[in-house]
Amino acid sequence: MDFRDDQEIGAALRLVVGRLARQLRRHAVGGLTASQYSALATVERAGPIRLAALAEREGVSAPTLSRIVARLERDGYVERRGDPADGRSSLMAATAPGRAALRKIRRERTALLARGLAGLGDDERRAVAAALPALEHLADAVRDPSGVELSVA
Repeated sequence: MDFRDDQEIGAALRLVVGRLARQLRRHAVGGLTASQYSALATVERAGPIRLAALAEREGVSAPTLSRIVARLERDGYVERRGDPADGRSSLMAATAPGRAALRKIRRERTALLARGLAGLGDDERRAVAAALPALEHLADAVRDPSGVELSVA
């Protein structure tokens, strides 16, 4: 494929990344929705975290996040803890079952990609591997100044 400029490359990349992301989201386990998975992964990575901070990172309203967290809490994937810095607030933390669910989803999604890669020719697999460092740099470049990833959907 020959691309004339960064706009064309960006458009093609957006489409293929979107397709891959949708396919990966379809392979969630444990009955987690994409929003629940994302919130749980953020709690695991950034937690313990206040609900307001989690809502900001997830880019959703507080009422929407409250519903997501209530389901995760009911299913035993997250727990509320008192905030030692502010007795009026609580922090969300991933539980052992929550971390296990994330590991399982990640393993399944990695296996899905590995099966797809196995169907490619050697040259295509090498091209994908060679592109990974540039894609990492691109992911860093499309973050906004607050460090939150920009939506590309």
